[in-house]
Amino acid sequence: MTDKPVAEMSFEEAMAALEAAVNALERGDVPLEESISLSQHAADLKKHCEKKLKDAEEKVAAITLDGDGTPTGTKPVEGL
Repeated sequence: MTDKPVAEMSFEEAMAALEAAVNALERGDVPLEESISLSQHAADLKKHCEKKLKDAEEKVAAITLDGDGTPTGTKPVEGL
């Protein structure tokens, strides 16, 4: 595990840390107490990745295009 707080991780950092945590848990060579802590950390990483993806989707959905498909700006996305 890294010392960097989950909230400060980029999506890519969090995904790499989540993959490492899942791999360690799947191998089964982690002591029980550590596996509990690692499972909680993995859950936090998953939640962080989901939020980053949602934020990115909202930004993409907000981009407006002109008739030629050229981005012209952004607009608020209703319901998100």
